[in-house]
Amino acid sequence: MLNNNQFLAKTIFFNSFLVIFFTLGSQSTEAQQDTNQAFGEAFELVAQPNLDAKVFQELKGDESTQTLISGSITEVCQAKGCWMKVALSDGEEVFVRFKDYGFFVPTNSAGNSVIMNGKAFLEEMSVEDQQHYAKDKGASQEEINAITSPKRTYRFEAEGVVIQPKS
Repeated sequence: MLNNNQFLAKTIFFNSFLVIFFTLGSQSTEAQQDTNQAFGEAFELVAQPNLDAKVFQELKGDESTQTLISGSITEVCQAKGCWMKVALSDGEEVFVRFKDYGFFVPTNSAGNSVIMNGKAFLEEMSVEDQQHYAKDKGASQEEINAITSPKRTYRFEAEGVVIQPKS
């Protein structure tokens, strides 16, 4: 059985250990935020990624092409990170989902640069899908109700994503 001095010494030691452990843990988390984050399948940057919409403009009908695309994340699903929108260098935007719903990205990723490996294609997005995504991003009911016609969109099914921190 411990006397009061032994109990006090062990309590101080244990509490000191916890403070050090949690302090080091929070510092490593901050350091990780300054490095690239990879999600999904790993891939190598063997060629310059596409920076603009040219890859989409060359597609006909239901064609798709396997490619690397780079841009800036403008929006991310706020429910769970299951989709994002990426601005390309020429001002166009591509809607990105993740292969087989197999991974998600952090909901606070907007503003970061991204390089993605996957399949580029064109799609006509239904009114229902547009309204669903508008709801996911937190649009008002008035904005959601204003969506009344399908639209042709640039789409990308990402197999792997590397998010680069804001500069």
